[in-house]
Amino acid sequence: MIPVYAYALEPVAVMGLGRSGLAAARALLAAGARVMAWDDDPARRAAAAAEDMPVVDLTTADLTGVRAVVWSPGIAHTHPAPHPVAERARAAGAALVSDVELLLGAQPAAFVVGVTGTNGKSTTTSLIGHILHHAGQAAQVGGNLGTPALALDPVGPFGTYVLELSSYQLDLTPSLVCDVAVLLNVSPDHLERHGGMEGYIAAKRRILQGVLPPRKVCIGLDDTICRNIHAELTRTDSRDLIPFSAARAVPRGVSTKDGVLVDDIDGKGARVADLTGLRALPGEHNWQNIAAAYAACRARGVPPATIAAALKTFPGLPHRHEIVATVDGVLFVNDSKATNAEAAEKAILCHDDIYWIAGGQAKEGGIDALEPHLDRIVHAYLIGAAAEAFAAVLDRNEVPYSLCGTLEAAVDLAFQHACEDDEENPVVLLSPACASFDQFANFEARGDAFKALVADLAAEIEDTVSDDADGGADAPTVEPMTDEDETDR
Repeated sequence: MIPVYAYALEPVAVMGLGRSGLAAARALLAAGARVMAWDDDPARRAAAAAEDMPVVDLTTADLTGVRAVVWSPGIAHTHPAPHPVAERARAAGAALVSDVELLLGAQPAAFVVGVTGTNGKSTTTSLIGHILHHAGQAAQVGGNLGTPALALDPVGPFGTYVLELSSYQLDLTPSLVCDVAVLLNVSPDHLERHGGMEGYIAAKRRILQGVLPPRKVCIGLDDTICRNIHAELTRTDSRDLIPFSAARAVPRGVSTKDGVLVDDIDGKGARVADLTGLRALPGEHNWQNIAAAYAACRARGVPPATIAAALKTFPGLPHRHEIVATVDGVLFVNDSKATNAEAAEKAILCHDDIYWIAGGQAKEGGIDALEPHLDRIVHAYLIGAAAEAFAAVLDRNEVPYSLCGTLEAAVDLAFQHACEDDEENPVVLLSPACASFDQFANFEARGDAFKALVADLAAEIEDTVSDDADGGADAPTVEPMTDEDETDR
C-alpha cells in the first residue's frame, strides 16, 4: 500500500468502493486523511464499514472544503449522464481524480510506463512487467489490470510502475506524465461513456500528454487512427517515437511481420526472435503486443537478448486465449476477455475448426465485423441477450448455430458436436464478442464458469476412462495443461 500524504488531515471523498476505491480509501486513511467513503451498492458500503471506514452518503453530504473526490472509473461522470455526486462535487469545486492520479503524486520519482489501447493492453502490460522482472529490475504492475494503483508497493527512484490505463482512468488522471507511453490501437469501444468516437480518441490520446524528450512514445501502426496520430506527432513535435507493427516492416521501429521480431530502432534491422512457437502469445494480435512490449522495454534499457529470453517464459493471462484442456481430442480455449468483435476476431484467426460460444451483452456493431472470418466456424452456440441478433448475422452467412441460452448448455452441446464431427483439429472456443453483465458479474466470472464446466467434462471422461480400462475397451482421453505446458506458455 502507498499512503497518500498529500491529503493528510484534509477531507477527501471516495466514490465507488470496488477494489480500487477500497485501496484508495485505505491509502488515504493510512496518511491521516479525513475520508468520506460511499458506494451506491449497500453490500459494498457494508464491506467498507466492516473495515471501520467512514461511510458518508455523498449524495447529501456537505462537500465544502473537499479538494478531491477519488472517482471509480466504472461510474459515469460525464456521459451518457453524470452521476449526481459528480455534479455535486464539481459544484463544490472538488476535482474528480483516479487512484492513479494519487499514486503518481505519492511516488513522483518513480519511472512510469503507461499502456493503453482498445485491445491487448492487459497482455502488453503484463508482458512488460514480466520482461522487467526477468531483467532484474524492480517493477510493480497494476492499474486497470489486477492490483489497484494504491495497493502497489513503493518502488522508489529506481523502480518502475507498469500501469494499464483504461480510457475511463485517463479521463480522471490530469497530471499523468509517462516516461514511456504505449498506445497500442484504437477502435470503437465505450462510445456511450465518451460521447462518441471523438471523445474516445481524445481519452486515449491523454496517454501522450506530458511525454517530452527523453521520454518516449511507443505507438502501433496497425490501425488507421493510430497511424494518423503517429503521422501528426512526426510532423508537429520532437517527441522520441518508437513505432511498431505486426503487419509491416517499420523503419526506426519494431516489427513482427511473419512471426519474426525485428528491431530497427537503431537502423540495424536485427532479427531478435522467432515468435511462432510461443504458445501463450499466438496470432498476429499478440505479435503486436510483443512488439509494443519490446519497444517499451528497450526504452527502459533492457537488452534485446534479455527480452527474447523472457518471451519464452511468459505464462500468459487468464481469460485471454487461455488453453484450458484437451478432452477426448477437443481443445477448449477460454477467451472470455474478448468483450467486443475485434477482440474475438483475434482468437478466431488462431484456429480453423471452431465450435464457437458467443453472446452476452452486445457492444455497438455486434459481430458484423466478423463476417469475413465466419467460414472458420463449424457451429456457433449462442448465449445471453445478444443471441437473437447474432443469429441473424450467422443466418445471412449460412453458419449453423444453436440458441443455447446458458453457458452450461453451450459447452455441453459444443463438446457433443465436436466429438461427433470429423474435423481435424476441433476447438471449443469461448470468445463471446460481448460484455458479460447480462449473466455474469464480469468476464472473469464468465471465464471461471467455462473452466469449471470443462473440468466437469474432464472428470466425466476420466470416470469413463476408468470404467473402460476395467472392461478393456478403447478409452477417451483428457489432457489438461501440465506444469511443463504452463512453462512453455
